[in-house]
Amino acid sequence: MRIAHVITRLILGGAQENTLLTCEDLLRRHGDQVLLVTGPALGPEGSLIQRARAGGVPLVVVNPLRRAIHPWRDLAAYRQIKQTLRDFRPDVVHTHSAKAGVLGRAAAWSLGVPAVVHTVHGAPFHPYQGRGARALFRGCERWAARRCHALISVADAMTDLMVDAGVAPRDRFTTIYSGMEVEPLLAADVHRAEVRASLGYTEDHVVVGKIARLFHLKGHEFLVRAAREVVDRHPNVRFLLIGDGLLTDRIRRQIAREGLREHFHLTGLVPAERIPELIAAIDVGVHVSLREGLPRAAVQMLLGGKPVVSYAIDGAPEVVVPEETGLLVPPKSVGKLAAAVDRLVGDRSLRSHLGAEGRRRFAEQFDHRRMTIAIRGVYAGLLG
Repeated sequence: MRIAHVITRLILGGAQENTLLTCEDLLRRHGDQVLLVTGPALGPEGSLIQRARAGGVPLVVVNPLRRAIHPWRDLAAYRQIKQTLRDFRPDVVHTHSAKAGVLGRAAAWSLGVPAVVHTVHGAPFHPYQGRGARALFRGCERWAARRCHALISVADAMTDLMVDAGVAPRDRFTTIYSGMEVEPLLAADVHRAEVRASLGYTEDHVVVGKIARLFHLKGHEFLVRAAREVVDRHPNVRFLLIGDGLLTDRIRRQIAREGLREHFHLTGLVPAERIPELIAAIDVGVHVSLREGLPRAAVQMLLGGKPVVSYAIDGAPEVVVPEETGLLVPPKSVGKLAAAVDRLVGDRSLRSHLGAEGRRRFAEQFDHRRMTIAIRGVYAGLLG
């Protein structure tokens, strides 16, 4: 097959890793001809562009393709995407993320591409937007859904959300969980002693970790407030924040105000290949985002054998199963978040049981090779 993937930006993020792994698998394992079309990877979140090029994935960077709405720049991006697709002549165009999803589907549909597919990694409309913005993005998704042949959701919760919003009927959606490189995560604990020592942790420390950009709606502020309660009961607890972003300085100031500097370590931006060894250093994972398609970071923690405390939002309950792989608490809660973290910090046996079950349950389900086979099956069904 000739397959073009279109994504707004190739930063260090779940949707981007998912897309790049799919492209790599299609090239190496299935012998397809692949083109990855993306905007520039701007901002503090890092870039996967070099990895794509180093891995031999053909890449076109459309400079006007940006996340923010800008009518003239968006029109230029649409024209460049359309010309790129016209030159490549794909059998399949597969789009990702909001901006590239709208522009890419419009361009592919206008060219009569035989199979146009879009993955919903997370809905672009959510309760934390103003009413006008929410209506606009919901309308854009409805319009774009009529210009593709199939929709893939990374979690059943995303299908429910999009169907309830009237974006498309349920029979247009297929759930395919977001795949990842599971082997380094399954073997993560081999690095535990070395990495903990490098971070200044001793065997007496219980480390609570969060992987996320320090950005709006990622919930770091709730974790810092909850940490104050946990530290009062467990002075040996430490918090490891993995990632960087626009709110780094704000979170550092909040940590200082709470008197928690000695209890927090912020890694800043780290390459994706370091995530497994950092997961090895932790004992409890937390996921406190207020919106997420599928909490990929929570899955990474579970594959590393770590239990997860999560806000009960979007696709989180599909992987953080209460009393089986972790604990769920209401969104924005601080007291209940603190109580759940406190419970796991104080119970080594429960941590071990929940983490082992998460690893057992999801090791095969989230293998990127399984994901790519399922995605390719969608393509084949449409073309057939």
